[in-house]
Amino acid sequence: MSTRLQWLKISRLALSVATAALLFTAAPATAQTKDPIKIGFGMSLTGPLSANGKSSLLAMKIWEDDVNAKGGLLGRPVKLVYYDDQSNSSQVPGIYTKLLDIDKVDLIVSGYASGQIAPAMPIAIQRKKLFVSLFGTGINETFNYNKYFSMIPNGPTPKPAFTRGFFKVAEVQKPKPQTIAIAMADAEFGRNACEGAHENAVASGFKIVYEKSYPPATTDFSPIVRAIQALNPDLLVICSYPLDTVGMVTAMKEVGFKPKMWGGAMVGLQATVFKTKLGPLLNGVVNFETWLPVKSMDFPGSADLLKKYQARAGTEGVDPLGYYMPVWAYAYLQVLGDSIVATKSIDDDKLADHLRKTTFKTVVGDVKFGKQGEWAVERTLAAQFQNIKGNTIDDVRDLSKEVIVYPPQFKTGDVIYPYEKAIAK
Repeated sequence: MSTRLQWLKISRLALSVATAALLFTAAPATAQTKDPIKIGFGMSLTGPLSANGKSSLLAMKIWEDDVNAKGGLLGRPVKLVYYDDQSNSSQVPGIYTKLLDIDKVDLIVSGYASGQIAPAMPIAIQRKKLFVSLFGTGINETFNYNKYFSMIPNGPTPKPAFTRGFFKVAEVQKPKPQTIAIAMADAEFGRNACEGAHENAVASGFKIVYEKSYPPATTDFSPIVRAIQALNPDLLVICSYPLDTVGMVTAMKEVGFKPKMWGGAMVGLQATVFKTKLGPLLNGVVNFETWLPVKSMDFPGSADLLKKYQARAGTEGVDPLGYYMPVWAYAYLQVLGDSIVATKSIDDDKLADHLRKTTFKTVVGDVKFGKQGEWAVERTLAAQFQNIKGNTIDDVRDLSKEVIVYPPQFKTGDVIYPYEKAIAK
């Protein structure tokens, strides 16, 4: 072999080695750009808030799957990083500190419910993080944080929104009711929602004859109901969490109290587990709702989400129908993802600026944020349970059993009034 040929082979070998080395050196940089965008949060997966927390998480996983199936965001996969807050607000600050300091998540969102959102706010503010919340009531009235955004259709006055529909329906009845009692859980949501109920009562011209809170750990609600019954108000508004909601409904039946209309802001009556538990006891109750799979609320993507959710609900052990939290949990990640795409960034300030200015197309319809990060336009519903005969899932799957009575643009039926007439059917 000639010297020239030997040198040619050596040169080719060297070139191959150099090329391989270059590719090997470049590989980590390429892999780095594919690191996931991590979104961190706490969620109530055990404890009294878990029925809504677990159904929210499933919808969030569906969003994660949908986004990653389309190539992720900014060419990177999305990864949800979460911990069970056990429905215990004292767990929340530690969870968000861990998410940011140990897990090094890129973005944070809230868990479900006001009591879990409020204790996370100081962490978000201290770290100057964007914070999109899920079903918080009037949280930012205290903090006034400019990077907070609330996924709940309560509009710019969130506290009165929960019961506004109840009062709008009550004030047009003939003869008009005159007196009202207000009972509330002594906790974040209960106080906020019933503070709003007080405002609505005054605006509607009703005389408040009872307005008291009860400890969250209360288990026997009969004494409360008897005390209210003794005053014989025309209307009763209750602002409660799931377990005390069940207790209140049961106590109303046991005591036999029949005001002309009652309900208001009772959390829990949106979940299938509580609807089937209470069954016919719900007939006549007028309570807040946020979304139902009716024709007037068939927003783009909502039916597809519900189909995916219900297909996985059994194996995930969550609410089998998913009429309450899933669309909202999907939507609050939807607006975050859309902002990331639009700004080509995960910078908290850039995302917050985009969220302030944009109207988003989501599975819950158009979303525009306004003052203090609340929805610019209120869209909370009032619905009445009617003609439920039993305690099966089929009894509550039928949407003719839960009729939207306010606002007019989403109305699916008329209220049965007074309450005694509704329970006589």
